[in-house]
Amino acid sequence: MSPREDLRSPSIFIGKQGQDIISFGSGQPDLPPPVEVTEGLSVRFDLRYGLIQGEYELRKALSHEYPDSTADNFIITNGASEALDIIFRAMGRGKVLLPRPYYYSYPNIVSFAGMEAVYTNLKDGRIDMDDFNKKIKDCKAVLINSPSNPTGRIERIETLKEIEEITRNKNIYVVSDEVYKDLIYERENYHIKGNHVITVNSFSKTYAMCGVRVGYLWSSDQEIVNKAIEIKTHTSMNTSLIAQDMALNAMQAPKTYIKEQQKIWLSRRDIIFKGLCDLGFNLWKPEGAFYVFPEFTSPEKLVWDLYTKYKVIIYLGDWFGTHDRIRLSYALDSKEIEEGLNRMETALKKEKYT
Repeated sequence: MSPREDLRSPSIFIGKQGQDIISFGSGQPDLPPPVEVTEGLSVRFDLRYGLIQGEYELRKALSHEYPDSTADNFIITNGASEALDIIFRAMGRGKVLLPRPYYYSYPNIVSFAGMEAVYTNLKDGRIDMDDFNKKIKDCKAVLINSPSNPTGRIERIETLKEIEEITRNKNIYVVSDEVYKDLIYERENYHIKGNHVITVNSFSKTYAMCGVRVGYLWSSDQEIVNKAIEIKTHTSMNTSLIAQDMALNAMQAPKTYIKEQQKIWLSRRDIIFKGLCDLGFNLWKPEGAFYVFPEFTSPEKLVWDLYTKYKVIIYLGDWFGTHDRIRLSYALDSKEIEEGLNRMETALKKEKYT
């Protein structure tokens, strides 16, 4: 099978591991979750149906992290992906403005909801407000992802405040995907505010709990929350109660847990950024999350060669809406990062790329 036929989506690589494979692919933290996560779980009690909206104690705990909110403003979901899915389905028809490059699931989630994706192209990895203002006029919603997957960039606070005001004045929803908000190296997270804002988050990245599948949405617009609850009633129903208990436990971890994780991600960022620069790649320096998105003239061939000949997995920029780039996740041990870079160097010397 040719690379073009096989590299249609990241599904070829998701879950691939072992056999000396070094994967810069999936964005799954390799760090341990807080020890608090599994303390005192009541497995027998939690083998039951739960509240569609999510267990009250978890929603109440989350409300303390969002000013002027209550437990009613939240829905606990099966990861951030379900939150996005039911948000856009609750909106009905219309256009959604997406940044490009984008997380590879965004266009599909929007399409599955019966909505139409419109794209604003990023400039130096960040939102270009001139292009944003041209594209936003006829949209029902805009999706913001900061820090970004795949770029690792964070939006300037001034930009976020400008988007906050523009969308409020035009009565346009802002869906703010903040799953990496605790993995910012440059500053604290800025939470977009307003009744038109719907925030999406999860426990996957902050607490290294990807497979537990607990996310949530928050909005002060109770109408959109209620519509999303109704959709969830007839689809997934409740999110796993055991998983919600683990999420609630994770919130009891000391704040030093997050701070220590940030130090590790920053150290790994510096290793991979310098390594790729030394290999001649042109890329933006990540300010959050754990991704780099370098340019490359023959991305398809490089992705295929690294996988089939050197047992290294990287992702194709095409999957994120940008042809001439590749995405690497540095959610792996520093020694593996260095070994992966060494294999890439070997490939660049041995193979022919135009």
